[in-house]
Amino acid sequence: INIPRGSGGVKPPANSIGFWGAKPPTPTFPLHPARPLCIIPRLNRGSFMPDYDFIIIGAGSAGCVLADRLSRSGKYQVAIVEAGGSDSHPYIKLPIGYGRTFFNPKINWKFTAQPDAGLAGRAAYWPRGKVLGGSSSINALVYCRGLKHDFEDWAMPGWDWPAIQTAYREIETRIAPDGTQSGTGPLHVTNVARRAHPIKENYLAAGRALGLPISDSFNGDAPEGLGLYEITTKSGMRHSAAAAFLRPALKRPNVTLIKNQLVDTLTFTGARATGLKLASGQTLTARREVILSAGAIGSVQILQRAGIGPGATLQKLGIQTRIDNSNVGGNLQDHLGINYYYKSTVPTLNNRLAPWWGKALCGVQYLATRGGPLSLSVNQCGGFVRAMPGSGPADTQLYFNPATYTTAPDGRREIINPDPFAGFLISFQPCRPQSRGRVDISAPAPEAPPLINPNSLATDHDRAEVLAGARLVQRLMATAPLQAITKAPLGPTPDQLDDAAILADFAQRGGTVFHPVATCRMAANAETGVTDARLRLFGATGLRVVDASSMPNLTSGNTNAPTIMLAWRAADLILADQA
Repeated sequence: INIPRGSGGVKPPANSIGFWGAKPPTPTFPLHPARPLCIIPRLNRGSFMPDYDFIIIGAGSAGCVLADRLSRSGKYQVAIVEAGGSDSHPYIKLPIGYGRTFFNPKINWKFTAQPDAGLAGRAAYWPRGKVLGGSSSINALVYCRGLKHDFEDWAMPGWDWPAIQTAYREIETRIAPDGTQSGTGPLHVTNVARRAHPIKENYLAAGRALGLPISDSFNGDAPEGLGLYEITTKSGMRHSAAAAFLRPALKRPNVTLIKNQLVDTLTFTGARATGLKLASGQTLTARREVILSAGAIGSVQILQRAGIGPGATLQKLGIQTRIDNSNVGGNLQDHLGINYYYKSTVPTLNNRLAPWWGKALCGVQYLATRGGPLSLSVNQCGGFVRAMPGSGPADTQLYFNPATYTTAPDGRREIINPDPFAGFLISFQPCRPQSRGRVDISAPAPEAPPLINPNSLATDHDRAEVLAGARLVQRLMATAPLQAITKAPLGPTPDQLDDAAILADFAQRGGTVFHPVATCRMAANAETGVTDARLRLFGATGLRVVDASSMPNLTSGNTNAPTIMLAWRAADLILADQA
């Protein structure tokens, strides 16, 4: 998700059971009478089985890719187990609808982190997708590959920049502003520059006034600079990982989807992972591999419940340690951001989307044309720039949105509405924080909430980047193009604050931009990570972790694209290892 934090304590924006085809045959393994499995069996060709070649845990951004790639040949039986349910909710399909899914418990885990000393002791809200498509079904759709140096820093065999570029090209179908397509990949990535709000021109002019470069595409050959974000939409609708990868996979007779089911633990024979046990009591067996794709939070929880993690922590919870590795749940990284709000002298999206009649008109426009504001992300403009002194790579990501939501939550429902006056926001997040946190289980039960300890702003480097980012925003806002559309600030802004006050304001109002990674990071050995370069878990066989938790380090931008790329590359490795 990428909706940076708001002002003055304001929160940022905000199952069906069915079958694909005829009535399925009776499963060949016993079902728990209280919680029957919901299984979608490949258009119901073939019969249910208690064992599969591959079992993928999690139908999120990574799991959907794996389901597609591992099943394409028809050689392997693939099962995908998902804790959430259907992604048919209309606000999932509607690009701007994530403001309505942000707090929806039917499709969102709605995690809460532990009180964070770096953020003035606040306990941050951590949304994650609990639905087919995972967080790709509830995020703000921004698609950023990451910058070259991000992957050079991974320094893992097989994960060099040329290989990663090749994977991205295979993944993407790129839609240009004029509608022309390039590439033949399953995921549609749309350039909406011509449809973005007109105040984008003021933002880009402000960048030129400061001598900042302008980028035609953050996913192109020159990604640094200011520009317009590309988004994952197809024909005006969200193109999630479920839409792009899982739907094609489910048409194959060798793919089974099991949804609305929590995974309790993993099963082993010696050091080999043999399958899983569901919270409902059933077990599934993997003839070849179990692949964890439950995300930076969920994969940690499942491993630790299976006795893989920090031994002392597991023993306190009464869990027998199978593999003692404190890196399981460690090395947590995340982006932190903050919004600065301004009233505008010119109309913005607030004018169209705040009143009921404006929403209705935009709805009619969308239904008739699949266009208009409802077909876009609210995160329209941004960029990767160098805010810190020196000549290093881009260190700050910017957002410039033609809307504000300082008055959004109404005290009754946690929903996101634009303000009833013209306004815009500008936001920044440091690209590569050095602070590291942890994720651990709080109890052995699969329903128990995780313990998320972000450890935000724990280094001098991270605090210095906050100051540099805030001062960059101050310089941008002082340019004539942005002054021309600024009526008044809403809440504190950098020009009003000294360095100490900027840090204090960030601690009070800043927060996660919802990009957690690295909690099961790949590394050279078990002393520094959880998996090897082929995503195989250290100390076990037949078990991999393939999702954002596998990343060695946080990439500079939004993490959905790198997660999809990682799963795409992992599928190649998995298939190569089956010989």
